[in-house]
Amino acid sequence: RSFARSMLGFLGFVFWGTAIAQMFGGVSVILMFKNYRYLFQESYLSLPGWLALATALTLLPTGVLAVSISVKCSRSQQGTFMYLLLLLLCLEMSSAALARSYCVRTASQLESAISYLVHQHNWTCSQDPGNSAVDVIQRKLHCCGVHNYTDWLKASSLCHPTCVPESCCKEKHSLCRGDLGHVEQLSEEGCLKKLEDQLCFSMLYIFWCCTVLSILELLAAVSNGILMRRQPFHELCIL
Repeated sequence: RSFARSMLGFLGFVFWGTAIAQMFGGVSVILMFKNYRYLFQESYLSLPGWLALATALTLLPTGVLAVSISVKCSRSQQGTFMYLLLLLLCLEMSSAALARSYCVRTASQLESAISYLVHQHNWTCSQDPGNSAVDVIQRKLHCCGVHNYTDWLKASSLCHPTCVPESCCKEKHSLCRGDLGHVEQLSEEGCLKKLEDQLCFSMLYIFWCCTVLSILELLAAVSNGILMRRQPFHELCIL
């Protein structure tokens, strides 16, 4: 029983820390889909992020109850604690399953979405930096084309294009105008890989956070159960 009390007190502080981690993961997923909303048609793809935020908010009172029970056992608090753990397990399992499936699903949609933006982009060899969606992506991620700069050559209506959009230029080359005669001034990586890495990192972050949290909550439930074992059944009617 003394070990169970100590474990609950420790897990209470851990829950507060993991609430911050979950909040960070949820906000990052929501902002990512908001910033690249023109690449994703479905609005529900940010659902794992919202579930992570709900989990973070639920973890705060759960941590308070865990610390409180470790100091002084209360039948009502122990019952409420069990209910919150059950709610958290449901939220986390849903969030983890959605994050894992969306990571695979959205990655397959990205290539067609970026390719469409590249082929629809109306660009010419001029000093106009461009402010279209694909230009914003290339500047933000320091990338060029879908896989590399040659995707722009395929998308051009000219037989032998001599440049690519200026958004492909590296920041350190201030005089770069997308001239193909100076390929070293252009970003080497394509945007598809960078977007996939960013997307899967955010989703897998939520997945592993939820997985680890579920294990910790099972430990908390076992510890709370040990403290409740010696109480008469009629005193645990709140359950």
